Amino acid sequence: MSLTTQLYNRFRAGLHDDRGDVPGWVLITLMTAGLVMIIWGLAGPALSGIFEQAINRVSGI
Repeated sequence: MSLTTQLYNRFRAGLHDDRGDVPGWVLITLMTAGLVMIIWGLAGPALSGIFEQAINRVSGI
């Protein structure tokens, strides 16, 4: 069996490996959601003000 065939077989086996690191992905997802909530809480009012100011300038109010 050639080296290329061996590498291809390892690659295919890795694609079909369903064991994954579930706790790690759950932790990453929860941390990302937490960061989004914190950033949104801090920057939300400022972004709303900027958006309202831009809409007022465009609409001429």
